[in-house]
This record gives sequence, C-alpha cells and structure tokens, in this order.
Amino acid sequence: MGIVAGLDSSPDFTRIVVCDADSGAVLRQGYAPHPVDVPEGSGRPSDVDPQAWLLSLGEAAGGGLLEGVQAIGVSAQANALIPLDAQGGTVRPALVGGDKRAQVAAADLVDALGGREAWAQAVGSAPQAAQPVTKLRWLAKNEPENARRTAVLLQAHDWLVWQLLGRPLRRTTDRGGASGTGYWSAATGAYRPDLVELALGHQAMLPEVIGPSDAAGTTPEGLLISAGTGETMAAAFGLGIGLGDAVVSLGASGSVMAVHPEALTDQSGMITSLADATGMHLPVVTTLNAVRALRGTAELLGVPDLESLSDLAMKSTPGAHGLVLLPYLEGERTPHLPHTAGTLAGLRRESMRPEHLARAAFEGMLCGLADALDVLRGRGVEVRRIFLLGAAAELPAVQAAAPSLFGVQVVVPQPADYAAIGAARQAAWALGVSRGTLDPRTPPAWQGAAAQVLEPGEELAVGQAVRQQFVSVREQTHPGAFRP
Repeated sequence: MGIVAGLDSSPDFTRIVVCDADSGAVLRQGYAPHPVDVPEGSGRPSDVDPQAWLLSLGEAAGGGLLEGVQAIGVSAQANALIPLDAQGGTVRPALVGGDKRAQVAAADLVDALGGREAWAQAVGSAPQAAQPVTKLRWLAKNEPENARRTAVLLQAHDWLVWQLLGRPLRRTTDRGGASGTGYWSAATGAYRPDLVELALGHQAMLPEVIGPSDAAGTTPEGLLISAGTGETMAAAFGLGIGLGDAVVSLGASGSVMAVHPEALTDQSGMITSLADATGMHLPVVTTLNAVRALRGTAELLGVPDLESLSDLAMKSTPGAHGLVLLPYLEGERTPHLPHTAGTLAGLRRESMRPEHLARAAFEGMLCGLADALDVLRGRGVEVRRIFLLGAAAELPAVQAAAPSLFGVQVVVPQPADYAAIGAARQAAWALGVSRGTLDPRTPPAWQGAAAQVLEPGEELAVGQAVRQQFVSVREQTHPGAFRP
C-alpha cells in the first residue's frame, strides 16, 4: 500500500516515524526537541506558544524524511488546550500539562454541577486539574478578557492537524482526544456544550468528532491526514492492545489502562473514562506513587541508582521477610487518601536489612498498581495479559515480582515510540479505507511489538500470598479506604 508516517508531539519533543503501510516496519525516523525555554528547576512550563510545536515538527521532518509518504497521523500530548478567537488566532499560549493552578477550578466545577455523581453521569468522571474543561474555568476566573475572546476550542493534535491541512474552515478531532476534555461523553458519543458554558461562561465552537478510520482531509499536495488522537490512545494503538489486555505504565506516578467494549462511569473518581483510537473504550486508573517510591528508597539506603536498588532487592526473597511498604509518599489517589503518608510495617530484627527494604519497595509499588488493576476488574474489565511500560520495567526486581503479583502473563515491549507508531498505523488505516482496501471497522494488522514475555508459573501462589500480606496491612492502616 506504500508508506505512511506517524507524528508524536509530546510535551518535550516531536518524533516522526515512517512505516511500511502493510507491515508496520519502521523505515526511518526523525526527532527534534521543542524550542521552549524552561527555567532551570522549574519543571515543564504551563503555557506554551503552539508555534513551537510547528517549528519542532519542521525540524524533525527535515532532510526529506517525508518523501514518498502518502498519509500521516498525528498524536499529541493530552490535555493541552488552545483557545482561538473568531479569526482562528490564538487568544493566549496553550495551557498544557498537569497545571496545578487549576486545582481550585476543578473543585468549583464539581460543586457547580452538583457533585461527582452528576459529572460521572454526564461525562464518565469528575473534572481533574489537567483537563481542558477545568482550564476553561481557570481562564474564566483569572483571565476574563481572554475567556471572552475565546470562540473556538482545540487540543494539541486537533490544532496540528488543522495547521497541516492549511487551517480549513472545518476543524476535526477524534473520540480519543474528545474523551479527555471533560465536555464530551464516551458513553453517548456526544459533546456537552452546557459544560463548556458552565466552565467558560459562554458557548464556543468545538471540533467535529470523526471516526477512527476517517480522514481529516488531504493537503493540496495530496497527503492524506488521518483523524489524529491523544498520546495515550496512540500508544495503545501502536502496542496493538485489544480486549483482555491492560497496560501498566511505570513513571514517577503509575497508570493502568485496559481495552473495554463499554464506557465506564465512576463517581468515586478512581476511573477516568476515555475512548480509544479504534472505537472501543480505554478506562484508566492512576496511582500517585510508582517509581518515586523506588527513588525514595534508593536515597534512604544510599544506593546510587535504581539498577543498584534492584540488585539489592534480588538478594531478598518474596515477601521481604514480612516487610510491607504502603508507598503513599505523596498521598494517594487509588485508594483516595490525598493527605496520608507512606507506611512501613512488619519490622522485626531479622527483617531490618537493606535488601529486605529494597524488596518491599518493589513489591509495594507493584501491589499499589495491582490495586489499580482490581478497580478495573471490579467493574467487569477482563485482564488476561499486561503490557509493562517505562524504564523501570526493564529492572530484574520488577520482572521477577510482577507476573506473580499481577497474576497474569506480563509482556515487556522493547523501548520504542509507540505513540508515533500508533499514529502511523491510524494513517495506514485511513489510507486503506480511502482506497477501498481496508474495512473502516478493522485496523490494519501490523506486526506486534518485539517483547519479553514473562509467566507467573510456579511463583503464582507465592506472589498471591505477598499480595495478601500487602492488602492486610493496607486494610489495618486505612480500613475501608479501598473499595474496588
């Protein structure tokens, strides 16, 4: 069918992969950092001129990278909101990232609609600080003149697709991107303009939600642009996950997502109800503490890095001689314990050794993520296989403990930019449908990610005993806090 490209505009860089449209084999790739100055020690900026993304895109595509490409898909960072005026100009820099400024606005919105349950019924989950709907509320309260001028709302991948197409009158998005806004319902497949008005103070134009295999348009040069999607959905699509699969991501915080045929509503706030890039649903549960618990333990024990902590943990045995770490170092979201601290239980003279604490840190992190998995399982989500992502997934102590603690096969894919690959796969799908060679309901079957496959095997019973030890300590310390 030819060659296609996928573009991933993450918070820090743009990566482009060019793939064979039939097999998905990566033929060439480009990369460029975003030209955004970040003051040292300040973390990522909360406001970014979206032109920076275009400059980065142009640099990443340099050297004839896109020569011969027939279609391109766009993946971009979630939750970046670009408010436009009636002429299509940016009202202010894009509001990006977690944006702690908006935490008060999130609480305001919850109250304004009548509580978490009302939001769960409306769009699947209550507003969070990062979401576009909450950023609209922040804008209305803190920059009323900018709010008044805002006439059109786009997210990062919507804006990039619109730019690539030459800024046409028609603006589009996809289900995946729309599902993260807080004003589109995955259950009904429709916008809630009343929630935009509740947040912003007036209506605004919203992009048309097109289907997973639809094209957003074609450039004057004949390059087909697919619908695009958010980074999370693109990565899931690039990995090739389907029903029965879950993805556990190990960052400083952790997340668990799984493919499900129905939208889930959750008034507890533990599940964020997203749509995926294929027409299915992608419920997500996050934990605030994952690799940060490992880094904290490494500092406490005076070991230089996570590899050394892993080596130390491997000198212990499953159960860490009775040591249990509840890794709630930053408070916790799953279970909902925002103001708590971590707990170390089971201290005995024989357990007070560095290797046992190291082991307890790995087991505590993974058991916390197993709790997040149980939230999904408790709502009828089937989990037969887990994809484990993040640099920490390569650590021997993680690989030794994860299959038996999660109780299913664990797949550790080789590192790759799966969001860019997913965007390319979407482009191949739209190209095939436009030519009549692919079914609009069935994406192209690309080769799966190269991966290690780990089975629970004979360790399953031991792992489940360790998990029960963790659950017992959690229930004793925070009775009734966790109700999956």
